[in-house]
Amino acid sequence: MKHHIFNLKGRLLTINQPLVMGIVNLTEDSFYDGGAYLDFDAAMRRCEQVIAEGGDIIDLGACSTRPNAELISAEEETKRLLPVIKAVKSRFPQSIISVDTVWSDVVRATVEAGADIINDISGGQFDKGLFEAVSRCNVPYILCHTPATPDKMQQNAHYDNLVLDICKYFSDKIAVLRDLGVRDIVLDLGFGFGKTLEHNYELLKRQKEFEVFDLPILTGISRKTMIWKPLAVTPQEALNGTTFLHAFALQNGASIIRAHDVKQACECVKLYSLYNKEYNN
Repeated sequence: MKHHIFNLKGRLLTINQPLVMGIVNLTEDSFYDGGAYLDFDAAMRRCEQVIAEGGDIIDLGACSTRPNAELISAEEETKRLLPVIKAVKSRFPQSIISVDTVWSDVVRATVEAGADIINDISGGQFDKGLFEAVSRCNVPYILCHTPATPDKMQQNAHYDNLVLDICKYFSDKIAVLRDLGVRDIVLDLGFGFGKTLEHNYELLKRQKEFEVFDLPILTGISRKTMIWKPLAVTPQEALNGTTFLHAFALQNGASIIRAHDVKQACECVKLYSLYNKEYNN
């Protein structure tokens, strides 16, 4: 994989092997673990678990963005996020925290509190000031493909040409971000966001085509509908399917795996790296 170097407020992050981003949902309604980490102590135990199991990035989110979810206010998000960010940075100063938000006010508040990366599922569409906030805060930005707000995204999942349409979306957004001075960008194809089951698998198979942008690619498929629905299981039973597809995500160019199950994702990355290693006889 190609190497990328990101600036985390003066600290350099080198992506020269796949990284694992551990999900920490400070929400009551996320599709898999909603409500499990609303309590501060539970959230901190989860962050400690992500670190202990080898996670490279802690992804904190305080608003569910699953299909049909309703967004909460920036004020409520900030209230949930700040205590955890400050505590994690105090106990684990070398940790890397990304914040999953669509609001510019949350960007400013969380970066000031210690967040290192902004992970925005909206592509700047829900808050017109978000790109500017990311630029002013000078942090890496994860740009996700999303056709609409969570409550509407699955209503008309149609594309004239799936890959070309998403490439056009990314091209337009990247141009705006570059004009604002944002240099460190990660692409997220938005699995499950305004996409059918068939769309999701086509994107996973063709993910490597998005390397045309010369940017790292984040794959977020952990325990999603594209896994548990065809297997006729629940999200709670979808770990095996998730790990199986993570291997294909890595084979198809993923630089970052966003996962609920950090230990298993790290094992997948380790074995993939051994499989992909070149041996000189």
